[in-house]
Amino acid sequence: MNHITSQETYRAVAKDLAARFAPRAATWDQERRYCWENTRDLAQAGLMGMTIPTRYGGLGASFLDTIVAVEEIAKACTLSARIVVEANMGGISAVMAYGTERQKTFVAPYVLAGDKPAICITEPNAGSAATQMATTARRVEGGYVINGVKHWITGGGISKLHLVFAQVLDDAGDNIGIGGFIVCNDPENGLTPEGFSVTGRERTMGLCGMPEASLQFDDVFVADEFVLRPPSGFKRGFAELMNAYNSQRVGAGAIAMGVAAGALEHATRYLLERHQFGRPIAEFQGLQWMLADMDASVHASRLMLHEAAQSRGADGAGFPDVTLAARAKLFASEAAIKVVNDALQMFGARGYGADEPLERMYRDVRMFTIGGGTAQVLRTQVASSVLGIKTPQTRGGYL
Repeated sequence: MNHITSQETYRAVAKDLAARFAPRAATWDQERRYCWENTRDLAQAGLMGMTIPTRYGGLGASFLDTIVAVEEIAKACTLSARIVVEANMGGISAVMAYGTERQKTFVAPYVLAGDKPAICITEPNAGSAATQMATTARRVEGGYVINGVKHWITGGGISKLHLVFAQVLDDAGDNIGIGGFIVCNDPENGLTPEGFSVTGRERTMGLCGMPEASLQFDDVFVADEFVLRPPSGFKRGFAELMNAYNSQRVGAGAIAMGVAAGALEHATRYLLERHQFGRPIAEFQGLQWMLADMDASVHASRLMLHEAAQSRGADGAGFPDVTLAARAKLFASEAAIKVVNDALQMFGARGYGADEPLERMYRDVRMFTIGGGTAQVLRTQVASSVLGIKTPQTRGGYL
């Protein structure tokens, strides 16, 4: 019998879940409803918090293991794939890399049970320029008090765990850098932070089941034990915390690539099924060339994402290299839009209708050249690396 690698096991588990998720995907989209049913299935299968070390209850899986699973799930349900990414990469990995034992043992059970942590960085006037955030965390006895507004927060209103980034003010009110603060909103267990509120939700083009919310923080107290302190301190530590974003960036690229791979499968099936002019349209050379380009794009995206997922940045914390992550996400996200668009074109009017999943997939995949670092900012990162120079964006901790 062939030896089964862990990645093959994760892929098999994800394929089984994808088969269950596919019939439900349109429901979450049409009803703009979060997929709690899928989340329970993901938790039961061990894919929520799979990168959490075994001593905290996770599987100790790698980032590569995660994106292997993400690809399969994204073929069927973009929303579910995004949940897997955010339950394994980004905020949770920052806590596992830099958090205290108290913080790790606190957050792990939430994620393993199905909670999708929310990373709270973006503000109305601070998107790519993350260091220009206005939210503050002022030092008080026993902790910090947070004031500010966060905008376009993925999972706002459904997430219990929030990793909130804020400008840190010391006892004298002087700015000493940017830090991360763990805020838990869990009314069922009596955790309702005073001053925390969800103030609105965006109506999005795609990924309609995932809330993108505005959050208000009015003197929200965070005890010292839930302050995520980077190794270099607040002054220089923001860059360290943002290294965790490189893993989420690879995950976002993997979602886009998975959607493209799913569109490629749908297109291949349709070319063989559909007959025009007395023969399968798969025999038309023009469509064959389109399909070949789609296949090459998906394959190239997969290789770049796998390379990035297995890389290690210079900080030693185990997060992907910043340039490899930026390059992979840039290529995969832009390639996915074209692949899904070409697949829809092959279906003609049928692809434009909601009876086929391509219409939803096209709307979903459009987000990935924006969220997690716009294509333009990623190009700046890659160019800076190639040229060996620092730009205002790469110096300032921009996204």
